Amino acid sequence: MEKSTTPAKTAGENTRTGLTESVADILERQLEVVIQEWLARVEKEPELTAIPLNYQERTGHLPLLLHDVIRRLRMDEASKAPISEAAAHHGDLRSSQGYTVAMAVEESRLLQVSIFLTLHRSESRLDFKAILPAVVTIADEVDAQLKQQMLRFMSADATKATEAAKAAKAARAA
Repeated sequence: MEKSTTPAKTAGENTRTGLTESVADILERQLEVVIQEWLARVEKEPELTAIPLNYQERTGHLPLLLHDVIRRLRMDEASKAPISEAAAHHGDLRSSQGYTVAMAVEESRLLQVSIFLTLHRSESRLDFKAILPAVVTIADEVDAQLKQQMLRFMSADATKATEAAKAAKAARAA
């Protein structure tokens, strides 16, 4: 699907730099840049910063989610994308930290923006024919990760509702 770094004069080569990199390679190399970009955007959102978290609590999930994106970019188009375990765990974590669904959606949106801005800054190293398919794959993967997070949020909400109903029933019986 994507081309890895190749020296001079291949089809689709970016003539400004003399070589191209795959979107996956750029994201892997710029992982910390994406995380810092995301954190800077999150810190501008009062709704998100209303929940006080340290650096690890706020960003610790990102390397795993981004590695899932990178792995997805490197997959053959015909392959079925695996469900992101990291996203499911992240949904549990954010639910336990008191996040709302809207907050989790906002974090996911900011992740996509941060990824795309990082790629934009690396455009001189990208094979332009590979960009649009990669953007579609990134958006699909980040949205699939968000779905996993929301499934965990709904599961946590259902568990809380069941526990509240049991407590209410026990209180009535007492």
